[in-house]
Amino acid sequence: MPAPRDFLHGRWRAVPVLGVTQVLAWGALFYPPVLTVPLIAAEHGWSVSFAMGGFSLGLLVAGAVSRFVGASIDRKGGHVVMTIGSLVAAAGLLALANVQGLWSYLAVWVVLGAAMAASLYDPAFASLGRIFGAASRRPITALTFIGGFASTVSWPVTQALLNAVGWRGTYVVYAVLMAVVAAPLHAFALPRLRADPAAASPGEAAPRPAAVLPASGWPFLLVATAFAAYAFVPSAMSAHLLAIFKRAGLDATTVVTIGALFGPSQVTARLLEFTFARNVHPLNVARFAVSLVLAAFALLFVLGVSAPVAAAFAIMFGMTNGLITIARGTVPLYLFGASGYGLLVGRLATPWLLMQSAAPLVFAFVAERGSDMAALALVAALAAAALICLAAIRRPQA
Repeated sequence: MPAPRDFLHGRWRAVPVLGVTQVLAWGALFYPPVLTVPLIAAEHGWSVSFAMGGFSLGLLVAGAVSRFVGASIDRKGGHVVMTIGSLVAAAGLLALANVQGLWSYLAVWVVLGAAMAASLYDPAFASLGRIFGAASRRPITALTFIGGFASTVSWPVTQALLNAVGWRGTYVVYAVLMAVVAAPLHAFALPRLRADPAAASPGEAAPRPAAVLPASGWPFLLVATAFAAYAFVPSAMSAHLLAIFKRAGLDATTVVTIGALFGPSQVTARLLEFTFARNVHPLNVARFAVSLVLAAFALLFVLGVSAPVAAAFAIMFGMTNGLITIARGTVPLYLFGASGYGLLVGRLATPWLLMQSAAPLVFAFVAERGSDMAALALVAALAAAALICLAAIRRPQA
């Protein structure tokens, strides 16, 4: 473990700095729409599906520009790119607070999509890869542990702001936070070091292969497909799972209580990975995680929806998502190496974000035309596809 002073004066300072900015960025850009979009739609007389479509458009834009963002971090560093991302986010949120028409609303989400590409986990992982090189696994895990509290913080704060100042005032507050807190932290507190891609931290015990795979061809395609297939799972389930439980007959209080298990389960899984899995290859962590969510689906299909089964599903799903968030940063690092890591993360983020943007709409379409169980079967099938791809990947041999 690093010395305490390293969190103030050394490269480990990047972890608490990015931890704070990740909580702010996720809390301002990603989590509020579930609470704000119905209010935006009601005020303008739009359908909720159109208003939520703006958020999906933002994710599409994020996927389109993520490769450029990752390559820019390789060249310039996170202290430059993520600062710009925070300022673009502030401008976009301020514009969203003042939006009036249909086209201007969509245009704002284009801006916010670019901001998400330069503000959320992918650019943060790329920044850590530039700072720590091949020794990035533990910093990435530590960062996701902190970032796991974003939803825990964001939804209550957003609801309190909505009650106090309305949805427009809420976005003004978030714009100010991105401009006066996140941007200065990125610009002035994020270390500007650039590690030797092959360097390892003293005492780093996790296995690291002497050879790496080429970031092209079948190895890259399998990794990209695995994570893209899995991306459908959290996006679809986060948007629809609680509604499914309600339609299955669970009362609102029980459903909310079950939903609250997701965040702590994510954080718990990340803490366990950080503490006990340091000698486990990240690829095996990813395989275990996807197997866990498949077991959760099997439980749901076999036993049906009841309060205990739904709670078990939420816990297992949360733990899976917590581990996969880490694996998205560490599997590419261990398989393909730290050289050009920012561009690599950006390339992998594109299919992830595209799938993430489509999942809620596809799930809703299947559920409406078929049934909730048919839609859940589709999600489980994509999780199985992810596991097949992960199982087919062969680690590089020295």
